[in-house]
Amino acid sequence: MLAGALAGISEHTVMFPIDSIKTRMQVYTTQPQAIYSGVTNAFSTISAQEGAKRLWRGVGSVILGAGPAHAVYFGTYEAVKHATGGNNAGHQFASTAIAGASATIASDALMNPFDVVKQRLQLHNATSRTVASTFQKVYTQEGLGAFWLSYPTTLTMTVPFTAVQFTVYEYAKAILNPSNAYSPATHMISGGLAGALASAFTNPLDVCKTLLQTRGSSEDAIIRKANGMKDAAQIIWQREGARGFFRGLTPRVMVHTPSNAICWLSYELFKKIFIEYKQKS
Repeated sequence: MLAGALAGISEHTVMFPIDSIKTRMQVYTTQPQAIYSGVTNAFSTISAQEGAKRLWRGVGSVILGAGPAHAVYFGTYEAVKHATGGNNAGHQFASTAIAGASATIASDALMNPFDVVKQRLQLHNATSRTVASTFQKVYTQEGLGAFWLSYPTTLTMTVPFTAVQFTVYEYAKAILNPSNAYSPATHMISGGLAGALASAFTNPLDVCKTLLQTRGSSEDAIIRKANGMKDAAQIIWQREGARGFFRGLTPRVMVHTPSNAICWLSYELFKKIFIEYKQKS
């Protein structure tokens, strides 16, 4: 769990600016200065108009939530994988997928409020500047339920995301490193590949989640009334058709490929350190 917590913080903080760009590109807005044609355009526009530091606003919420959420995430994953026979010889695809799904159900319940606050702070028109003031504003204006409104949609996205991610990671790791010894290159390649495939596969659901998590800051009355995944998907389909579900695909893959590589590298490294320490003590 400690290894998972450190891995989660490492993963989210390193790639946070690209995640901010992804959020901006997925949000529906009528403000010309907040509409971007691509990742490069978004980065240069935000840096020029708001300053490069603006891309880091909201990172505090991720740090606060990612530590405990990833501790639960990896702790649950290892426990369920062991209980369902995932550590047996061979490729245990079902066990890995079940363990991954169980891990994300537990961790997302804890992380969802922090993710809501993070995305509110990432928006172009964000009026709050701190994590505490954003928590207070959301609670005061929208109630406690606003922090978990997107949770069902989040699970609809993260359960298949995690199932794909862990299955691809464990499979790639077994192919590249049959001895299962600590191998930084193997962990990074397997983690990056898993992150790229899982993020691309679930991007349509991530667009729906972003719409729901940022609805309270939208100037669009229809978006502000969205009350679940069905409403979000209907709005996106009516406005852009299938293309709308691929908003932010490039930065999302750009985030998850290296961040997953960093996460798995960090997790395997910290786990190795703690296991060796325990064996010596």
